[in-house]
Amino acid sequence: MSKKILITHQKGGVGKSTLTFNLAQNISENASAAILDLDLQGSLSQVKELASGFDIISYKGRINEIQNLDYDFIFIDTPPYLSNQLPELIQLADLIIIPTKAGVLDLLAIKSTIELIKNENKINNSMIIFNMIKPNTTLTLDILIGLEEYNFPIAKTHVSDLVAFTRSVLVGGVQNDKNAQKQLDNLTKEVLTKLI
Repeated sequence: MSKKILITHQKGGVGKSTLTFNLAQNISENASAAILDLDLQGSLSQVKELASGFDIISYKGRINEIQNLDYDFIFIDTPPYLSNQLPELIQLADLIIIPTKAGVLDLLAIKSTIELIKNENKINNSMIIFNMIKPNTTLTLDILIGLEEYNFPIAKTHVSDLVAFTRSVLVGGVQNDKNAQKQLDNLTKEVLTKLI
């Protein structure tokens, strides 16, 4: 039975697609993986020929048909808005990841996504991941404090705003940058641990 990982946040520009690509790339080294691109912009579908070791599928099928796909891990990349499919996707998911930047607007926008997850009783199967974090700033700590009111799981690993992550979709991963690969490996371990 495949593990389904939903990557969602109603705000655009938080790095959902890049994070999805890198997690799928990292996990595909030891398991079969696919990304379902549900975003109408189709960002990941446009680079599917650059993916190595996993599939990228532009998905327009019915949500319940995802169960029939034969992969160990299925990553579901969602559009940057709250679609009417999201509650069904949340129920289907074994893990829900909310990538967010450390910004005031990102903190305000995350509330609706968290409420949807709480409404579906999936808090324990979810986590916020700080993504595209700027070095040497106290803003991340300020946002972490702001998130405490939601009482929601937060990943220990923060993904930095490194050029290696930005380029990763074009070059097939972050293997050539030790710092980026270490962050990705640590995050992958957290994701796998959460799925157990």
